[in-house]
Amino acid sequence: MTIETVSGPQFARMFCLRPIQYAWFLGAGASAAAGIPTGFAMIIDFKKRLFCELSGTKLKDVDADDPLWIGRINAFLASRSVLPPPNDPAEYAAAFEAIYRTPEDRRKYIGLAVEKGTPSYAHRVLASLITTRRAACVFSTNFDTLVETAATLTDQFVPPIERANLAVAGIDNAERAMLALAEGRPLLAKIHGDYQSVHLKNTTEELQHQDKLMRNVLTGACARYGLIVIGYSGRDASVMAALTDALSQPSAYPGGIHWVTRSAAGLLPGVQTFLEAADAAGVRTTIVECQTFDELAADVLDGLDMQPKLDTHIGDFKAPGVLQPMRLPTGDHSAFPVLQCSAIPVLSMPTSARRVSTDKPLTTAEARQMVRDAGVWAIVASTGQDIAAFGEDEALLRSFEAVGGRIAGSVILSPNEDSWAMGLLYDAVTRAVCRHRPIKARMRRHGHAVMARSDSNKESDEARTVRMSKQERLRQAYSGALYGKTPHGYTFHEGIQLRLEEAADRWWLTFEPTTFVDLPYVEQADDGPDADGNIEHKRRVDPTIDWRRERWAKRYNDTWAAIINAWANMLAGNGDGVLRATGVTEEQGVDAVFQVSPVTAWSRPSHDHAYFHRGH
Repeated sequence: MTIETVSGPQFARMFCLRPIQYAWFLGAGASAAAGIPTGFAMIIDFKKRLFCELSGTKLKDVDADDPLWIGRINAFLASRSVLPPPNDPAEYAAAFEAIYRTPEDRRKYIGLAVEKGTPSYAHRVLASLITTRRAACVFSTNFDTLVETAATLTDQFVPPIERANLAVAGIDNAERAMLALAEGRPLLAKIHGDYQSVHLKNTTEELQHQDKLMRNVLTGACARYGLIVIGYSGRDASVMAALTDALSQPSAYPGGIHWVTRSAAGLLPGVQTFLEAADAAGVRTTIVECQTFDELAADVLDGLDMQPKLDTHIGDFKAPGVLQPMRLPTGDHSAFPVLQCSAIPVLSMPTSARRVSTDKPLTTAEARQMVRDAGVWAIVASTGQDIAAFGEDEALLRSFEAVGGRIAGSVILSPNEDSWAMGLLYDAVTRAVCRHRPIKARMRRHGHAVMARSDSNKESDEARTVRMSKQERLRQAYSGALYGKTPHGYTFHEGIQLRLEEAADRWWLTFEPTTFVDLPYVEQADDGPDADGNIEHKRRVDPTIDWRRERWAKRYNDTWAAIINAWANMLAGNGDGVLRATGVTEEQGVDAVFQVSPVTAWSRPSHDHAYFHRGH
C-alpha cells in the first residue's frame, strides 16, 4: 500500500481551504528553530556524555557534530551493550535515564534546555492561527512554553473580545483539557507535561503508559479534527497507541492525517504502520515532505489573509544568530577538507532608497500591484507609512497618482533592523543579477530563484546566439542541457535559490543550485461537496522527484565545484562586478546598485585533534 506524498505548498493549498478542521501535533523538531535541542540532539548529547564517562575521554575533546566522532561513540557503546541500537524507539528514554538517573535531575536538564528558546517564525504563524480561530487544538510532546508565549503575544494585536485566551493543560491538569475540548475553546495539551510540572514523561517506564485522561483528550480530538503531525518521530509507543486506537472511532480523523517529515523514506517503521492502518481504514492520509516547520508555516501563511497587525508581527520576525565567536587557530591544521561555499561577497549595496509619501498607508502587496497596473518597472516596499522604492521618479508618481503619491526625499535602509528594508534589497539584488544576463528571476514570497533563460519564439537568431554564448560556461559545468523537458513531459530549468545573508561581519549573496520543474496545477474532485458545501480536491503529486534526485546524485564534487564557479561568475558578471537593478540615472531617480565579487567563500577545519590522524 502506497501513501500519497505531497510537498509543503501542495499541503498548504489543501489546508487553507478549511484550516479549522485540523488539530496540530508538535514534536521536538517543531521547536528546533527556536533554539531548543531536538530529541535527536539530546540523544547525541547523552551518548557523548556516556561515552566520556565510560571511556575516560574529556568532554571538551569530543566534537559531537563530527560524523567521525559519532561513529566512534556508536561503535563503543554498541560494544558495551549499554543502550538500544541507533534509531531504536527506546533509545532516547534509555540514554536519558542512563545519564540523569533521578526525576529531579531530568527536570533540571529539561528546564535549562527549554529556557534557551524563543518562539520561532513558525510559532508566530501558529499562534496567529490560534488567535484568529483557525487552529482550535494543539497537542505537543514538548516541555517548552513556546506556543503559549507566542499566542499570548498575538492575542494582544486583536481586541479583547476577539482574543483566543488559549487554555493550556498538562498531565497534571488533564481535566482542564477535557473541559476546553468539550466547550470548543482553543486548547494546547502537553501530553508529556510542562517543564515546570511535577511529573514529566522521559524514561522508558514513564513513556510506557500515557496518562488516561490526557489519552482520552487526544483520542476525542481525533474524532473531531484531522491531524497535522510535525517535528515528531513517533518514538513514544503510548502516543502511537493512542493515535492508532483513535482509528476505531466511527468518524476518526475527519480532516485526514498529514504527517510532515523531511523525507518519506526516513519514517520509522511504527509511523509507517500507523499511516498504512489509517489509509486502510478509509482515512485520507498523506506524507508531507518539508524540511522545517518554518518552511511549512511560510507555505500556509502564503495562502491565508491575516489582519495587518498580525501580518506585520509575523513579518518582523528575525531569526536569532547562529554564529558564535571563536578564537582563531594558532597551530598547524589539516589542509583538507577545504570546502568551497556557494556564496559570493557583497562588497557594497544601497544604503538608501527613494521615499514616496501617499495619502493613505499601503501594504507592500498593494504598492506592488499599483506599480504593475501602471506598467512601471520599479522595486517597491511599504515602510508602514511611506513607500521605499528604486526606479524612475516620474514613473513612481504615475504609479501612485491615485493615492496622492509624491516624492519625499529618501529613506535610510537598515536591513538588520527593518524587515521591509531586507525584503526591498532582496528583491533588488535578484533583479540586478538578471539584468542584461541570460537568466531570469522567479520571485516568490517564500524565496526568490534565478534560472537559465530558455528559447523563445520572440528571440531573434542573433539574440539566441548571444544568449547561448553567455550560457556556455554554465552548460559546460552541468555537462548537459540547462533547460528542456523531463521524461514526464514537463519543462525544467537549471537554476539557483538566492538569499541575501549577513555572516562574519559582512553581507553575502548565497545561492543553492536546484533543478526547477514547471508542474501544472490540476484540481480533480473526489466525491463531491462535503457537509458544508466545500469540494475536496486532490493535488498532483510531483512525479519528477525521483528524476531530479537521480539527476543530482550523479553530480560529484568536481561537477559541484564547476557549477558553483559558473554561477558565481554569472552572478558577478564581468569587469568591476557592479550590478544595477533598474538602470535609471541620478537625474531620473534612484537605482539599486550592488558590487559583488565572483570569488566565493572558502572554509577549512577550525580545530585539530589526534583522532583525525588515526589512519596516518
